[in-house]
Amino acid sequence: MKFLKVNLVITTIFIVLLSVSFSLLNAYPLDGVTESGIQRLIGYANSQASERGAKLPPGALLSINDIKLSLGKTVELTDFDELTENQDLKLSLNSILKSRDPSYGAVVIDMSDPDNIIWAGVRPDIKQNAGSVGKLLIMSGFFNALAKGFPDISNRKEILKSTQVLAQNWVIRDSHTVPKFDPSIANNRFSTVIPNDTFSLAEWIDHMISPSANAAASVVWREAMLLEHFSSDYPVSLQTANDFFSTTPKKELTELSQRVINQPLEAANINTKNIQQGSFFTSTGKQKVPGLVSYATPRELARIIYRMEQGRLVDEWSSLEMKRFLYMTKRRYRYVYAPELHNAAVYFKSGSLYQCKPEENYVCGKYMGNAKNYMNSVAIVEWNNNENTRYLISLMSNVLKINSAWDHSRLAVAIDTAIRLRQGKVDVKESGSKEEILGSGQG
Repeated sequence: MKFLKVNLVITTIFIVLLSVSFSLLNAYPLDGVTESGIQRLIGYANSQASERGAKLPPGALLSINDIKLSLGKTVELTDFDELTENQDLKLSLNSILKSRDPSYGAVVIDMSDPDNIIWAGVRPDIKQNAGSVGKLLIMSGFFNALAKGFPDISNRKEILKSTQVLAQNWVIRDSHTVPKFDPSIANNRFSTVIPNDTFSLAEWIDHMISPSANAAASVVWREAMLLEHFSSDYPVSLQTANDFFSTTPKKELTELSQRVINQPLEAANINTKNIQQGSFFTSTGKQKVPGLVSYATPRELARIIYRMEQGRLVDEWSSLEMKRFLYMTKRRYRYVYAPELHNAAVYFKSGSLYQCKPEENYVCGKYMGNAKNYMNSVAIVEWNNNENTRYLISLMSNVLKINSAWDHSRLAVAIDTAIRLRQGKVDVKESGSKEEILGSGQG
């Protein structure tokens, strides 16, 4: 691949520019502040309206009411992989991935015609740590516990919007910055999450999904466990919550943490033998709730998104709300970086995990591990065209010593071409400028 030689050079530049990318972070539709109570949406809307503000691509400007589930209850509940793989799509995927590292695994599901689902996969059952994509399981676990405790949807909306939650020391350590709305300037300031931070539950979920804050993931998972245990008595006092975690045996807390996230998966017929978020994302979270091993496969990650589109991930309301949280109204990176996708709406979660070991003439770099170098993405891509093209992709890789962000973005364009133009063999445009390659990795 032509970008290999420049990656070592741009890593240092990437670290310098990383803070710039966070000024554009955002998810959930910009006009969703009344519905969600997510205050930093005000700041982003103001920035979008300003002449000098950062401008989002057309596909990022949907209204909250434009976001819908692609596979509603009218669709037969046959699972995608009960259908025979489409050979034309299979041919396309094979041609796209043929020169790639054998660690690549992918599942693509074309949902453009809900009555004629088309899918194909290449090495769909490779198993590795999903990184931050595992936060999808925390989100669905939270919504499931919320639905059990509060069957009335109006109550759920109010709890998400109005319940203010203090971070406490569960959030140590996390380098991700999050937007914090400052009314004095009617805009957002950016900083890492600290123990004294307080946000609404909806804002915590937003921070977990959009800037992928590990601190927010720990808070959301903690609150999901409290919801599961206290049910309709939630929210409980800070003292009651702290007493619960300090007096409950660690083994029981681990079991509760797994039960919370596994229940909605099992109810949706998702194979939990092939997907598990085993541990908290912060060191303090791991200390309070001992964890297990984390893993996933492209097939099961795709199934989670497929269930969401069916309205079967918890329930129809929860599925739609989770899709809103995944709607990407931020600077696009990794798989969805390419300008060819700018007019498409994308719903996206990416995750990476890298590890380095001593090696002669090798310098460890971010997302360039030589022991492990996982990069994973799930995405829904929706085009407002004559064919109403919409598809989902689950992609996993473990290419050592290489930041695979640019490679993922190249694959995205080729896969989009295969879906929209119904081509068989598809060529991948590999080349890019140093600026493009650098830009694809910021996120």
